[in-house]
Amino acid sequence: MEEKLKIKVSIADRVYPLTVTPDQEEGIRAAVKKIEAMTLQLEENFAMRDKQDVLAFCALQFASQVEQNRIQNEEGLEDSKEKLMEFNNSLDTILLKHHIK
Repeated sequence: MEEKLKIKVSIADRVYPLTVTPDQEEGIRAAVKKIEAMTLQLEENFAMRDKQDVLAFCALQFASQVEQNRIQNEEGLEDSKEKLMEFNNSLDTILLKHHIK
């Protein structure tokens, strides 16, 4: 069983104790840095002072990025699937032409 680490992260002027595995720590700390940078940007650019509003917009922005990436990946998968089908059809045509099948 993997040993757990006890870490503390600060988000929007609050400290949160977490228990994580060592391989999760780097990702969590990177996410906290992104959240802090985004909350600072929102506070400066939109004069938002209510931390709940700032965090809500932060969550919305991250969630929309995840969804956009999911949509793009699905579209990319469909494009790849179509290209593979075209390649397969071309290969079938060549094989039939040369009586290899």
